[in-house]
Amino acid sequence: MASSVSAKPFLGSSAADSVSAFRSLPSDLSRPSLQFLIRTPASRKLRIKAAGSSFGTHFRVTTFGESHGGGVGCVVDGCPPRLPLLEADLQLDLDRRRPGQSRITTPRKETDTCRIYSGVSDGVTTGTPIMVLVPNTDQRGHDYSEMSKAYRPSHADATYDMKYGVRSVQGGGRSSARETIGRVAAGAIAKKILKEISGTEVLAYVSQVHNVELPQELVDHETLTLDQIESNIVRCPDPAYAEKMIAAIDAVRVRGDSVGGIVTCIVRNAPRGLGSPVFDKLEGLLAKAALSLPATKGFEFGSGFAGTYLTGSQHNDEFCVDENGRIRTRTNRSGGIQGGISNGEIINMRVAFKPTSTIGKKQHTVTREKQETDLIARGRHDPCVVPRAVPMVEAMAALVLVDQLMAHYAQCCLFPINPELQDPLSLSSARRGIEFAPSEEIANQL
Repeated sequence: MASSVSAKPFLGSSAADSVSAFRSLPSDLSRPSLQFLIRTPASRKLRIKAAGSSFGTHFRVTTFGESHGGGVGCVVDGCPPRLPLLEADLQLDLDRRRPGQSRITTPRKETDTCRIYSGVSDGVTTGTPIMVLVPNTDQRGHDYSEMSKAYRPSHADATYDMKYGVRSVQGGGRSSARETIGRVAAGAIAKKILKEISGTEVLAYVSQVHNVELPQELVDHETLTLDQIESNIVRCPDPAYAEKMIAAIDAVRVRGDSVGGIVTCIVRNAPRGLGSPVFDKLEGLLAKAALSLPATKGFEFGSGFAGTYLTGSQHNDEFCVDENGRIRTRTNRSGGIQGGISNGEIINMRVAFKPTSTIGKKQHTVTREKQETDLIARGRHDPCVVPRAVPMVEAMAALVLVDQLMAHYAQCCLFPINPELQDPLSLSSARRGIEFAPSEEIANQL
């Protein structure tokens, strides 16, 4: 195959300058000249490829599918082998996410029944890519005929056109929250790994709907259970405030309007040492994961913005040694992470979701032909996304933690750990007196 040699510009120089300089090298070879040569096939043009559908490094998840296509799902690459895994393990969280589960969610009727097509044999993972598919069974593409011409205010319709020049009109395509099915399925796998390895639990709940805010002191994060969260349709662990939140959603639902809210997520028994300085700080990775969810507009960690009202002496988490000889903090305003690295305390974050942009009230907008018009959106949409966003937030947190767990093991647990400062990575290994480290024979050779 024919090929060509081109010079890549160094720093601020232009490509033309670099090629010109390459063709006419200076006769004075004592003068330094920096040139990078790239050999590329002459028939191939360099193109920028932007995907954005994959997440993670060691535990990597790619989601696929569109709201009103044949189905949605995910491919999970990097899952450890020999993990017991059944479709029922994924279905629990998919049922918490699915539409049509109550009057305060979209009335679209989907069972969201998943099927694992690869990566699992005889009930255990094989270490190869796991493919999970959930078919769409209740599509109504005709509901979006008006929206194929007019942009929904605050929706991704316009920006998808601005970026790609074409889009899937029905249901919003990839911008629909239906894309999150793949995330939730993958997150269920991640949560199972965390539970098996370190006893880590990831729990989220609704802490605010519109102007109804659950006081933080009413929820004990040390004892909070999934049953408390799932005890009502809004997924608020306090029954009294749950009723107030449901009433707030009902009030706008009957008017064809919508409201937003906040999901609080906690992580108990997170291994110490997850996250890395400087650009892979754990809270930064969690923020990216949470804000990649549809309709998210804000993220707080630990004390969050409220911490700006405190002084350093008020905000600092003092260290102490507990009855088991472990270093702990007396308070947890840091939210379980310091210096971008988990410290073993409860990880605490809050994610803000905007009001659903597709509503049944008349709104002013423009068409794709740039004509001003009014739009009354049809289709089936949540009057408030936060009750169904709870398992989505849990999934994204779990995906980050598993990815960082694998990274931490690869870097910091390959050789014997320092037992005075570090914890064994696996609770089950610790019970057996085994650390994630080379065998004694190998360790003696190091």
